[in-house]
Amino acid sequence: MKATKALLALAATTCLTSAAMAQEIKRVATVPVGGEITGMFLQGDDLFFNVQHPSDDIGTDFAKATVGVVANADFDAAALSVPEGDDMKLVKTSLGAYQILVQEGDFEKMGVIAGKGGVIKTSNDPDFNGFIATGDNEGYLFSNWEDRPGGMSRVKLTRAADGSYSVDEADATMVDFSAVQGTWVNCFGTVSPWNTPLTSEELYFDDTADWNNPGYEYHGDQEALASYVGKFPNPYRYGYIVEITDPAGTATPVKMTALGRYSHENSVVMPDRKTVYLSDDGTNVVFFKFVADTAGDLSAGTLYAAKMTQKGASGADSATTGFDIEWIELAHASNAEIEGWIAEYDAVTAEDYKEGATSYISDDEVAAWAAGTAADNRVAFLESRKAAAAKGATAEFRKMEGVNINLAGAADGSVPYAYMAMSEVAKGMADDKGDIQVTENKCGIVYQMPFDAAYNITAMTPVVAGGPYDKNAETNACALDAVSNPDNIVVRNDGSVLIGEDTGNHENNAMWLWKSAAM
Repeated sequence: MKATKALLALAATTCLTSAAMAQEIKRVATVPVGGEITGMFLQGDDLFFNVQHPSDDIGTDFAKATVGVVANADFDAAALSVPEGDDMKLVKTSLGAYQILVQEGDFEKMGVIAGKGGVIKTSNDPDFNGFIATGDNEGYLFSNWEDRPGGMSRVKLTRAADGSYSVDEADATMVDFSAVQGTWVNCFGTVSPWNTPLTSEELYFDDTADWNNPGYEYHGDQEALASYVGKFPNPYRYGYIVEITDPAGTATPVKMTALGRYSHENSVVMPDRKTVYLSDDGTNVVFFKFVADTAGDLSAGTLYAAKMTQKGASGADSATTGFDIEWIELAHASNAEIEGWIAEYDAVTAEDYKEGATSYISDDEVAAWAAGTAADNRVAFLESRKAAAAKGATAEFRKMEGVNINLAGAADGSVPYAYMAMSEVAKGMADDKGDIQVTENKCGIVYQMPFDAAYNITAMTPVVAGGPYDKNAETNACALDAVSNPDNIVVRNDGSVLIGEDTGNHENNAMWLWKSAAM
């Protein structure tokens, strides 16, 4: 009866599509105007999350990018109302009190990106958080700083009996990425089953041929990276999952090139410690899978790409239409083998650029690899998205964000689903070509993905649909009582899902708690 009442109330107030009817969803947090919700991470019942790039003129403590936590979060609390007035300039949550831990520029370290050329910038873009416990009430919090060059902070935290945290300023630092020649746009991430942070390089760079083009619109990003590295950067050294080994000690980064090079939003390792699912952010992108040779070691294995079969006719409703998934094998390689291929492009600079040509892997080389006539498999690992499309995988997704599981629930079978956020369904997903031909949803969809006993994902089904969308609205173009442009995903032990927004279609970005009516 309780679930029935909740669903009736939801139907009456949210105008949700039929895909979202078999669910309960409630708003549990909002962040200040201009801010994005990032870094959602659960440590027990303590929920870490960030305020990324808030408006800097709001006149509150939240005018700076913020990393914070709600200790002892009450997930049974009532829904949070839409903020009004001064509340629009604050972090508001029904889950409990939000504690600021660190903000941009704190200790002259947090978010400060510095390389061989000195300080390059102070980022206001904190993203992924991952807590690595070193004792019952202490540990290190790793936070991404999503910039070009990218960064990651590590701060020592101690938790008091009342749930409040203290930050050890003397043990706060930025991870040193100089040994891997820096990082590029450290986005979302996860903590591996063996307790190491996995940070994602979101390589928003669709055509490598423009990397050394001095006339390219965003060439200044490469110049900033050159300041970090001390020389013109090799594009094939960026766009990977980076594992932070020995996180409580030396915090040494290792780029896991065997997982492929593309615009990594997130990776999640399954309980077998070998199978990894990886989301690719952008337009006309690909869903990837990696299977390691050895459990707990991501340095060698086989890369796969998803081929989707739509469960509906062309133009079917995206809010109710799912897909079957088969996996196309791309290639097998190791980090060591890939490093040899990468190094061949180290000497390329902007002076080598020629209009109409490329200093890097050409489309002809991609075609030769797909035809089986290439000398090696570098295409699969250095131009993974092009490789996947050339082999017949589906390269139509827009705009793929977080993918995640509940590790314990996946291991014991109590939560046998992964979830993926699609910030919006548009362009290649919403045309009349290719494998995916569904209706556009500018407010986004969250998909549920079942997996079998071997942790093989076999399907993708929409369970949360945003909207409706009002193109004429000056603010809140996506309906306020539904999700808009979902990004971060956290799956709880009971199977419910926390969803964070990255949207310009809600005046204040929100966090939502979703659970199916069966829970």
